[in-house]
Order: sequence, then C-alpha cells, then structure tokens
Amino acid sequence: MTEVERNAIQGRALLLYDGVCALCNGVVQFLMKRDQLDRFRYAPLQSALGREVLSRFGIHAFPDGVMLLTDALTPSERLFQRSDAVAKGMQLLSAPWRVLGRLLKLTPRPLRDWGYSIVARLRYRLFGRYDTCPIPPPDQRNRLLGVYE
Repeated sequence: MTEVERNAIQGRALLLYDGVCALCNGVVQFLMKRDQLDRFRYAPLQSALGREVLSRFGIHAFPDGVMLLTDALTPSERLFQRSDAVAKGMQLLSAPWRVLGRLLKLTPRPLRDWGYSIVARLRYRLFGRYDTCPIPPPDQRNRLLGVYE
C-alpha cells in the first residue's frame, strides 16, 4: 500500500469491487453520486491494494463481487462480505438509501446471501464485463485507487 493510498483510505469505507464487472462498476458509480459525505474510496479487487487488503484478512481467493472495509486502518476496521457489504454500504449513505440498507439488514442473512449468490453468478451474462478496469473521469480519480497500475 502506498502512502497516497494509505492517506486516502484512513478512517473511510473502502469498497473492493470486481474491476472488470459492468454491474460492479455501476455500483461504484451509484455510490459516488450518492456519497454526499465523501465517506467512500474504491479499489478493484484485482489491484495490488485490493489484494493486500484481502490478504490482511486471510482471503487469498478472488471473491465473487464486492467487499466493504469500514473504518480502514483504524482499530475498529471491519470487513463486510457479500450481502452484508451491500447493506452496510447503503447504511453509510443518506436517506432514503440508509433506510433501505437497514431494511435489507433485517432480512435473514441466508436469504440475502442466496439472492446475492444468484446475481454474482450471473453478473457477467446479465450485465457484461470489461477487458480491463475502466479509467474513471478526471473528477472521480482521487476516489478510485489502484486503477492506474
């Protein structure tokens, strides 16, 4: 992790996403538009930063979708996976998304993860994939990490 990356994620939420997945890139764009408090930073799972964060949590296989690290590089940091990552990400936004995240969290995890698994398994067929991680527009580049390697 570079010093720039460390400073960018310190105390923030870091969304790790599949950089070649069109759906995952759409989720990043969705969050960027609604992140009024500038809480999120983003990095592809395929990036050196993504791999380093995952390895810190003992994850060495490529996950099927998004993961969310909250309070990055602080004693209270926590890694959310699968539907928990989606629900927690929504809870970090303003209303009405925060309320929807709380409602999603009320759904039993096995049911949420079952739905998540279906979408994750079909995401390339339904939404497509890129050959490489797309380069973001200039106004978003300070929030996206690991895409310039």
